[in-house]
Amino acid sequence: MNNTEYYDRLGVSKDASQDEIKRAYRKMSKKYHPDINKEPGAEEKYKEVQEAYETLSDDQKRAAYDQYGPDGANGFGGQGGFGGFDGGAGFGGFEDIFSSFFGGGATRNPNAPRQGDDLQYRVNLSFEEAIFGAEKEVHYNREATCKTCSGSGAKPGTSPVTCGRCHGQGVINVDTQTPLGMMRRQVTCDVCHGTGQEIKEPCQTCHGTGHEKQSHKVSVKIPAGVETGQQIRLAGQGEAGFNGGPYGDLFVIINVNPSDKFTRDGSTIYYTLNISFVQAALGDTVEVPTVHGNVEMTIPAGTQTGKTFRLKGKGAPRLRGGSQGDQHVTVKIVTPTKLNDAQKEALLAFAKASGDEKIVPQKKGFFNKVKDALEDL
Repeated sequence: MNNTEYYDRLGVSKDASQDEIKRAYRKMSKKYHPDINKEPGAEEKYKEVQEAYETLSDDQKRAAYDQYGPDGANGFGGQGGFGGFDGGAGFGGFEDIFSSFFGGGATRNPNAPRQGDDLQYRVNLSFEEAIFGAEKEVHYNREATCKTCSGSGAKPGTSPVTCGRCHGQGVINVDTQTPLGMMRRQVTCDVCHGTGQEIKEPCQTCHGTGHEKQSHKVSVKIPAGVETGQQIRLAGQGEAGFNGGPYGDLFVIINVNPSDKFTRDGSTIYYTLNISFVQAALGDTVEVPTVHGNVEMTIPAGTQTGKTFRLKGKGAPRLRGGSQGDQHVTVKIVTPTKLNDAQKEALLAFAKASGDEKIVPQKKGFFNKVKDALEDL
């Protein structure tokens, strides 16, 4: 067996995170569960998935497996006999090695209630919805507690019984011949698959899993001032728990669509205002759009392109503190591209009055004149 087979069994890459491993395990476990999949070989596949997850879900065992393969995950990873037991390479010393074989470590109660998995849902907001807040109804599928059996997995009128093989422990002892002699280690029970209980008569709805697919919806209140990438946690809106455990949580991930007018950085909103040469030179009072409506802004005489003005309180609200940000308005002077004769004469007179008598207006060629004529059609 190579050092990637366990990853292959779960269908994940060697650098998969623990969350990815957990999700893959749940998927494969359901696919090959003997109470659901009656095809030949399904139970053996299920055992292989259990074995892979038992190793890869434990960081120490996973590190030993990556370096030494299955023997390393079971407590052996050295090269050349005892030379491998140097306290490194994922081992904590002889105490950890012997406890893994003789059951010295703490064993999790397989029947203890466990919280269900968390879910994620991505919601798209308009630029304005992110500024002012919104209420969205989200629809998604999740694993819910089976209504027929109330999550027990057993046919109504029956109950799971204590596993006769592991006596409710969820694990059994297996003797293995090693370089140190016969050693004993604990593995997941092959009868109850780690639950500590047997279901003699599975529920016909959920086939013994205790869960069923559910189309679920929930209303989400989006606070004013959210940004892309932020999350809202809805407790208990994830997937059903195990052994009577609580539901997991739903994390709503925010994505804000861009605006065709504004850009934003935190609570500050940015806007580019186009003005004419005359407005910049003489000054003017103009209307500027904001997310809160149009406001008047004074352009002082002699304003240069790139000048930025601040509209206090016209930005986005701050999530913490409740205060309002500002809007920054950057001026861009637009040079006219088409001038009539009167406008040209006025500008030449202005140039002469300014001492720029050497300016010689450029005449347009034939093709530029044709282009202008076509644009005017």
